[in-house]
Amino acid sequence: MVDIDEIEKNYLDSISAVLSLEELEKVRVRGLGKKGEITTLMKSIGSMSEDERRIKAPKLNYLKSKVIEELDKKKTLITEENINKKIMSEWLDVSRPSRPSKVGKIHPISQVTEEVITIFSALGFSVAEGPQIESDWYNFDALNIPPEHPARQEFDTFYVNSSTNSGIPPNVLRTHTSPVQIRHMEKKEGVPCRIIVPGKVFRSDYDQTHTPMFNQLEGLAIDKDLTMSHLKWTLEEFCRTFFEVDGVELRFRSSHFPFTEPSAEVDIRCSWEDGTLKLGQGNSWLEILGSGMVHPKVLTACNVDPNSYQGFAFGMGMDRLAMLKYGIPDLRGFFDGDVRWVDHFGFDPLNRLSIHSGFR
Repeated sequence: MVDIDEIEKNYLDSISAVLSLEELEKVRVRGLGKKGEITTLMKSIGSMSEDERRIKAPKLNYLKSKVIEELDKKKTLITEENINKKIMSEWLDVSRPSRPSKVGKIHPISQVTEEVITIFSALGFSVAEGPQIESDWYNFDALNIPPEHPARQEFDTFYVNSSTNSGIPPNVLRTHTSPVQIRHMEKKEGVPCRIIVPGKVFRSDYDQTHTPMFNQLEGLAIDKDLTMSHLKWTLEEFCRTFFEVDGVELRFRSSHFPFTEPSAEVDIRCSWEDGTLKLGQGNSWLEILGSGMVHPKVLTACNVDPNSYQGFAFGMGMDRLAMLKYGIPDLRGFFDGDVRWVDHFGFDPLNRLSIHSGFR
């Protein structure tokens, strides 16, 4: 005769003794599986006599319920213990300092571009942009550059092939950002204006101080009463702020550009002591940019009346400015993509630029 109380005791003791979910599953299958001991007893209820069923059925139902209840409790207990063990094994002291993470640097060209834009914005200039692939007219003709000028030769300019026998002059990779000035003045409300045009330009040249692609910024101011004095003051204010030299001294040397008349190269006073360049002092001069009054033919090409409007323009290489201000010896390093170079010459991205707080 089956002793239900003894069966209950055996299963409860077995459940209490297991230490893992695998062992617990074996106990469950032994008692409640398809061919388990408790399952078999439950199936036998149907073959019992009425008197026997009245006595044993409640006990068997209680046995089954009790074993299931204890199995669930044990499963929950083992699962919690496993979680706690895992937590303790993976415990991390959140109060400890974290490992230092490497922070990227801002490229010198990006830094200098933002500095220059900040300065000229304070002087009332806005930023203008245009395409890098230009037509022959915008890049040369509208700027009063004659057909025989050396800048229009293939050894100096990258030409983009046009359709065969189309009769249309080929496009070029712009050799300066001046075409954007033409596009701006062509607009219905293009003048008066004060704009700067930063961007990439392309020329067929490559050595320590020249690359086929470099960064340039040009400025243009057009109004009815602008003179060379306004140009001189604007460039002096820019150089004083950018190079952080209060007593900056500039020299304007007469020069020639097809798109300005008169034209001037601008030099800054400097000295070389022990191979170190110092700006704003000494007896030497260093060329930093070109400038001049906009040629009347350029205004006419943009449908601007040169008898009513006049203005000045200037252009500078952003790469050269970065080299001068931050002591970068070789222009080619700007484009090598060497992370070590950027890490050495780059700038902290958390430092915000301000003409009041300085640029360092």
